[in-house]
Amino acid sequence: MLVGLSDQLARIMESVFEAYLGPDSVLASAVGQAVGSGEPEDIPRRNTDVWVLGKKYNAIQELELIRRDIQSRLWCTYRHGFSPLGEVQLTTDKGWGCMLRCGQMVLAQALIDLHLGRDWFWTPDCRDATYLKIVNRFEDVRNSFYSIHQIAQMGESQNKAVGEWLGPNTVAQILKKLVRFDDWSSLAIHVAMDSTVVLDDVYASCREGGSWKPLLLIIPLRLGITDINPLYVPALKRCLELDSSCGMIGGRPNQALYFLGYVDDEVLYLDPHTTQRTGAVAQKTAAAEQDYDETYHQKHAARLNFSAMDPSLAVCFLCKTSDSFESLLTQFKEEVLSLCSPALFEISQARAVDWDTTEDIDWPTMPDIDWPAGTSDSDSFAIVESGRDSDAGCSGASGSGKKPSESAVI
Repeated sequence: MLVGLSDQLARIMESVFEAYLGPDSVLASAVGQAVGSGEPEDIPRRNTDVWVLGKKYNAIQELELIRRDIQSRLWCTYRHGFSPLGEVQLTTDKGWGCMLRCGQMVLAQALIDLHLGRDWFWTPDCRDATYLKIVNRFEDVRNSFYSIHQIAQMGESQNKAVGEWLGPNTVAQILKKLVRFDDWSSLAIHVAMDSTVVLDDVYASCREGGSWKPLLLIIPLRLGITDINPLYVPALKRCLELDSSCGMIGGRPNQALYFLGYVDDEVLYLDPHTTQRTGAVAQKTAAAEQDYDETYHQKHAARLNFSAMDPSLAVCFLCKTSDSFESLLTQFKEEVLSLCSPALFEISQARAVDWDTTEDIDWPTMPDIDWPAGTSDSDSFAIVESGRDSDAGCSGASGSGKKPSESAVI
């Protein structure tokens, strides 16, 4: 009886999300008007520079190359039809999971850059074993390392209920814990608290047995109260120009977005607010798996003026070696932090005394993992459902009130 009541509640919640966030929503209408029926206005048609994750392009001469680069990033969106999640047995993250999806996108970019290289491009026919290992990790089944299930359930250890909004800092902390269970990814995540990169903490995270573990550095920032302070925009632009850039997790008020570049005074982003069916790419041998792989790639980015960004965001960088980290520190000091006063963030050798961080939290073990017997990187992941659905949706309020350090971007 309780199971039946739970299923009924989940269906009711999904229908409410559909009614409030469906294809007739304000956001969907705005997107439709922006795109129109002709060529999408993703990149302005003028002779100007376009930056995408540390690469510089010309807007006119290299338009298709820009789009190919953007399409090669993993585009993580709302999904529906996955196995029930949480006490209320949610089968979709529509309306509450967009910041989680942005976290997936920045982590996926780090893994692609680390294991395939920044110059790697995706094609619909791609069956590269390394690429498949990466995309499998983000499929929404319980035994995927970075599925919506693992992220949401790890969030419960930070007192964030499944279905509750998460800010950039919280998502970064969750990813930091999850990567520890993924030996193949060979990645350490350091989250710089209080807008300060503490070098001793970074070295402690990345130096194991005298060798360097590749680092995804995430620096959560608060750059204003309700609006982003324009004095920080030049520094944000420079961050996106650095060759170690993995983009930014942020958004506009009440809508999380993954920022991966900029053109003039507009930031380029991938939007997770499209609801697609849950499925699996697996080894991409079946037609349905090939079709599902395409749901992870979006050829056209969207644009937003820097002034319209939410002031709560996180800048992200990948350092594959210790030398690349030292080089990044030099770039920070000479090319980023000098661009505004106060500086975008600070760099400190040691942590201040009595500075509480998430390292002091008694974290649980990996939450509720149902690993199948004999699972390895070469094993296929279970298929929950295949197919796709391009039902566009926007974010809505779900969960409790705001924390002072993070605005309610969901």
